[in-house]
Amino acid sequence: MHSRHAGQAPVQGTRHGRWSGWSLRRSVGTMSATGRIERRWNLLVAVALAVTVPAFYVELLSVEPSRLAAGAYAAAAAVVGIALLHGGWRSGHMAAHLRGNLLDLLLSTGLLAAALLPASQASTPALVLRLTVSFLLLLRTVWSLQHLISRGSLPYMLLAALGVLLLCGAGFRWLEPTTPTLTDGLWLAFTTAATVGYGDVVPTTAASKIFAVFVVMLGLGVLTLTTAALATAWIGTTERRIEREILHDLRERLDKLHAELAALRAESRPASAARGVRPPGDTTASRAAPRRSASRRSRSAGR
Repeated sequence: MHSRHAGQAPVQGTRHGRWSGWSLRRSVGTMSATGRIERRWNLLVAVALAVTVPAFYVELLSVEPSRLAAGAYAAAAAVVGIALLHGGWRSGHMAAHLRGNLLDLLLSTGLLAAALLPASQASTPALVLRLTVSFLLLLRTVWSLQHLISRGSLPYMLLAALGVLLLCGAGFRWLEPTTPTLTDGLWLAFTTAATVGYGDVVPTTAASKIFAVFVVMLGLGVLTLTTAALATAWIGTTERRIEREILHDLRERLDKLHAELAALRAESRPASAARGVRPPGDTTASRAAPRRSASRRSRSAGR
C-alpha cells in the first residue's frame, strides 16, 4: 500500500483536521487525493443514509422482519464501509484514517447489525440498536451541515430548514393518525421542532412519538444552524463595511505617500545636479558610468 503512494507527501505526524466532506475529521495522508475521493462518494453516501430513515419506520411498523428495510440498512452499510475503506486505501494510512473517521466506522457497523437483527417489535435490543444508529445518523447529518455556515450561506440554510420541515411534516402525516393532511403534519412538525407544544395536536402512536424525538433534535440542530447563519450574515455585513473603510483609508494614505515622495524627488534634483550628486531614484548616471568606462578601455586598446 505504501509503495503505491510513495510519491505522495503525507501529512506530518498523525494529527487530524476537524471536518472534511463526509466525516467528522479529515483523512490522514494526501489531503487532496483523499478529499477528491470523499467528494465523489459524498452524494451516494448521503442518499444511502437518507433511505434508512423511512426504512426504520417501515421496520418499526411491521411485525415480521421487513426485507425492504433490511436491504436498505445493508446497502447503506456497504456504501459507507466501501467509501471509508476507499479513502483509507488512497491515503496510504488505513489505520489512522479509520481512527479519524470513527463515526462512519460505527455507523457502518451499526447499519449492518440493524440489517441482520430481528424485527424491532419482537426484540427490544434490536429496537435500541436501531435507535442508536438513528442517533448517529442524526449527529452526522447535523455535523455535515456546519460547512454551510459562512458568508452568504443564509439562503442555503433557510432552504435546508424548509426541506427538513416538509420532510418532518410528511413523516407525521404518514405515522400519526390525528394528522390526516399534510398541513396538519407540517403544523405538528413545526410545533415539535420549535419545542412550542401548543397541545392541539400531539403524537399518539409509538412510531410517531419516536419520530417526534428525532424531529426535536433535528429541528434544534437546523434552527440553531439557521440562527448562526443569520448572525454570520449580519456580522459579515458589518465586517465588509469595516473592510471597505480600512481599504479606502489605506489607499488615501498610499496616495499621499506617493505624492510626498514625488515632491521630494522633484525638490532634490536641482540641488543634486548643482553638487554633482545623483539624486535618489535617478539611475541615469549609474547607467552612463559603465558606458564611459567601456569607451575609455576601447580608446586605450586602440593606442
